Amino acid sequence: MNASPSLSAQAPAAVPLRQDARTIGLIGLAHGSSHFFHLLLPPLFPWLIADFGYSYSELSVLLSVFFVVSGVGQALSGFLVDRVGARPILFAALTSFTVAGVIASSATGYAMLLLASVFAGLGNAPFHPVDFTILNKRVSAQRIGHAFSVHGISGNLGWALAPVFMAGITTATGSWRTACLCGAALAAIVLLIVVLNRDALDDRKPLVQPDAAARAAAAANAPTEHPMAFLRLPSVWLCFSFFFWSTCALSAIQSFASPALQSMYGLPLGLTALVATGYMLFGAAGMLMGGFLVGRVQRLEKLIAVSMLASAVLLAIVGTGLLPGYVGLAVAAVAGLGTGIAGPSRDMLIKKAAPPGATGRVYGTVYSGLDLGFCLAAPVFGAMLDAHIYGGVFFGSAATLALSVVSAAFVGQRVAQRYAAT
Repeated sequence: MNASPSLSAQAPAAVPLRQDARTIGLIGLAHGSSHFFHLLLPPLFPWLIADFGYSYSELSVLLSVFFVVSGVGQALSGFLVDRVGARPILFAALTSFTVAGVIASSATGYAMLLLASVFAGLGNAPFHPVDFTILNKRVSAQRIGHAFSVHGISGNLGWALAPVFMAGITTATGSWRTACLCGAALAAIVLLIVVLNRDALDDRKPLVQPDAAARAAAAANAPTEHPMAFLRLPSVWLCFSFFFWSTCALSAIQSFASPALQSMYGLPLGLTALVATGYMLFGAAGMLMGGFLVGRVQRLEKLIAVSMLASAVLLAIVGTGLLPGYVGLAVAAVAGLGTGIAGPSRDMLIKKAAPPGATGRVYGTVYSGLDLGFCLAAPVFGAMLDAHIYGGVFFGSAATLALSVVSAAFVGQRVAQRYAAT
């Protein structure tokens, strides 16, 4: 028998696993599509260069445009999610991805490619405030850690799928335009699936609600604050800095680890290109583990520190250039395990740091640090490669992981103080 929507928050175990799994699976599918569209165009750069004669520098601007639009939009979309709800924003985001794929497939020049990047960035912008608002309101407490784990895994799988999908279709058909159309079709299919299952994504009807007396007491005791009041909370900006630093490390591995390994260890580029895929797959495995650990650890920042610092040490060892070539490649890939383990604890820490009623705004603000990290890290690590400082890619990513641990430690301290005061 299905649980009643008015079930007391004191009995979350009565919520059927099927209901939680349905919501988690739908959000995971949608989140994977957002990460897929991070890489709609980059795998096609060699073909775009052949057709239009653009340089890599010119094409890299497409990525910058994507992340600038996504970062600004992410911070703003959190307010919209809190005001109108997450579900309609999710539908609009997936529609924007479909439009981006269609525009890219019909591009006749640089302006249309830029426009495709803008629509892809607009589609990507609301995903974290949308996803976490729905998960926090529709998934029972005992399964929320697993929900965060699946959410992170789906993002990694989206990153892993995009290059294979886009380059594979282009190679098979001889047309990058066909690949872009297939990307648009993929987004349209995901949109259809979530629309047909929209009842499982209705954040305005939480699956588990407190009783009427609890809601009345909470409303009576809740202070009236300006919608921007949450920006005064140090924990919000510490979470933002955590995402910024950890994403700098991710940007280094995704974009620059392969050529750095080739130059340092003399491995073929076709082989070193597997480092990003390996890092993502180990990250996905780590997130699966982290989903089980997050419910068993009280001080989440300690789990984050141990796992992230372990990854930092592995990357620093690779940066020394002292390992055998294949071992260096493997160690760099395995470093993704630690960052993956930290993922669900990171998301839970943000949940605890968010004040009541501001979930969308907080997630939108702190996750915009991810976009800023991608934007600013790329030119720094690219300059290291141009200067032949190949080990700097790994030392730099290790250093930024360590800085993210410092941010997480301060967030955990703030959360502990807040809960001690209540």
